[in-house]
Amino acid sequence: MYTVDLAYVGRGLHEELVAHIADQQGYYADEGVHVALRDGCSWDEERLRRGVTIGLGRALLSRLTDGIPWVALQVNTARPLFWFLARPGPASLADLAGRRLAVHAPRTAPGCFTRIVLRRAGLDPDRDIHTVVRPPGDYGMDLRRLHDGSIDAALVGSTMAPEAIAAEHGWQVLAWVGDHFQIPTVGVAVDPTCIHPDDPAVQAVVRAHRRALRVIHGEPDTTVRHMQTFLGRHTADEAPYFTTGGQADPAVGAGAITAVAAELGVPATVTAADFYRTAATAP
Repeated sequence: MYTVDLAYVGRGLHEELVAHIADQQGYYADEGVHVALRDGCSWDEERLRRGVTIGLGRALLSRLTDGIPWVALQVNTARPLFWFLARPGPASLADLAGRRLAVHAPRTAPGCFTRIVLRRAGLDPDRDIHTVVRPPGDYGMDLRRLHDGSIDAALVGSTMAPEAIAAEHGWQVLAWVGDHFQIPTVGVAVDPTCIHPDDPAVQAVVRAHRRALRVIHGEPDTTVRHMQTFLGRHTADEAPYFTTGGQADPAVGAGAITAVAAELGVPATVTAADFYRTAATAP
């Protein structure tokens, strides 16, 4: 049996659900691979690159800024699963001007995506908003700060169902990041200088994840059951969006790379075809 370390670099359904289903449904075992799912949220790039990573956004930023030649072999989602959750008052992203927003750091993937969205809404994230930078997590601290009024809004991920949280507390969801910025993200990525993309263990993980994606689209009852046991915060109506076959749209990928490089202030030194190699692997 093959063995592989698979590291997630964020928490939530968008980052972990596909791997969770592949494990719970026995797809890794069917493919003859033993997967050690690792928490790589605090790992540096040198440690992360020695295994397989789920975090494609972080891998893309690392390739653009550090030159690590990450390649993505399978993609789970085409839109970032993050939301702007706000206390009563702001009614749109533009209304965040002058407000306090809890958000990820600018050089992280969700932080970079957020800044792109804010700029598209006409806001300068460095001048128009009072940002409270915090590391990725389950966003429990954000909810407490929204409760006590020390922040006005927060960017939250898929560890929760934002609409349900908003309804419970009398807050509102200002926007879903995926409505404003598309990028093929989260899935399976490797650094070819450490692990070959055609490594049998890696390809076994890709096949298992593609089976899990088919479950998400074709077996809603099974998917909801896994979602409820995974984090216990979602209902059938709150399921996020996933790709059907784990492949990236080249046009969307190209636009995303251009936007991310511009936000980071670095050259777009990688093409979508170089980074997203999802079409090269067999289903």
